[in-house]
Amino acid sequence: MKKKIVLVILFVFPLVAYMFFASGVNNFGKLPILTENVTELDVIDTDIRLQDKITILGFLGRDVANKKGNAFNLNQKIYKRFHEFADFQVVMLVLEEEKEAVTELKQELSNLAPIDNWQFVYTTKEGLQTVFNGLRTNLTLDGTYGVPEIFIIDKDRNLRGRDNDEDQKTGVKYGFDATSVADLNNKMEDDVKIILAEYRLALKKNNADRN
Repeated sequence: MKKKIVLVILFVFPLVAYMFFASGVNNFGKLPILTENVTELDVIDTDIRLQDKITILGFLGRDVANKKGNAFNLNQKIYKRFHEFADFQVVMLVLEEEKEAVTELKQELSNLAPIDNWQFVYTTKEGLQTVFNGLRTNLTLDGTYGVPEIFIIDKDRNLRGRDNDEDQKTGVKYGFDATSVADLNNKMEDDVKIILAEYRLALKKNNADRN
């Protein structure tokens, strides 16, 4: 009898886990597109691109040393869970004078997990502002050219988020607060699952169609 129970658990648990991952919890549907065709990073001097990547995009700007907590939260709650998925990357825009602080931050992050898919892009104030404006959100950069929110960009350069979030006056949630472990844990993690599941299911469908 015990052996039968164990076999049932071994079969059912992975199935339930897969169904949860594939569906997510955001109404069990696709994550809404809030902004189409966000600005590509070729407007600044970098080889990093958003197109054809699932990107977590952030703006550290200046004063990186005092924003390490944001990066650590993102690393622990989102990056470590999903960094092994194909075409997944974290891209942080920082001002050019922050290279020393970024080197230190990368060293500290590397002690927690491989940082192969962390990308730090150096740019000017104007370049950073141009990319941020291309998201077309209701948020603004602060005096350090940073913002605590981080954003989900899909492979077609669409900004994904929520259009019925209970904590937003308008219902629209463009980004996720990297200073809040709860926001990353309770909302962003679910939404990243949905994005990854979308592409995984689309890939399976394409493979099935070819066969």
